[in-house]
Amino acid sequence: MRSLLFVPGDSARKLEKGFEAGADVVIVDLEDSVAGANKVAARAVAAGFISNQRRRRGPAVYVRVNDLSTGLTDSDLAALVPAKPDGIMLPKSNSGQDVQQLAAKLRVHEAESGLPDGAIRILPIITETASGVLAAASYAGASTRLAGLTWGAEDLSAAIGA
Repeated sequence: MRSLLFVPGDSARKLEKGFEAGADVVIVDLEDSVAGANKVAARAVAAGFISNQRRRRGPAVYVRVNDLSTGLTDSDLAALVPAKPDGIMLPKSNSGQDVQQLAAKLRVHEAESGLPDGAIRILPIITETASGVLAAASYAGASTRLAGLTWGAEDLSAAIGA
């Protein structure tokens, strides 16, 4: 993965442009770029778009779900796993244990969607919380689904009051 392009999941027009941009991975975002009032609609728009995209060749498709502490992750997965994304980006990951928790959730949703176990990869953002930074070593061996590790500076700055 050399280039990752984040695209709001609630805009079919932006999704279309994003998939034509030439990035290696398009991250369909259900988290920061989608207002709370639009979360449900974004899931439907994103799922439909990803399902249609699967019929064409193009970039890998990951979905940035809402973080585990929000209570929205399960609804995100229920709506998006049937669309068969290549992976899930996990924001505000605090440790390898969060990856394991997401992997368990994915296993259930994959089974319910008739997908093979392990079909969907996980890409955690490990620098959005102080805990995530300090627990960086815990990601080693956390899951065979682990596609890599990535970072984000803005949320960490807010979390530590910088």
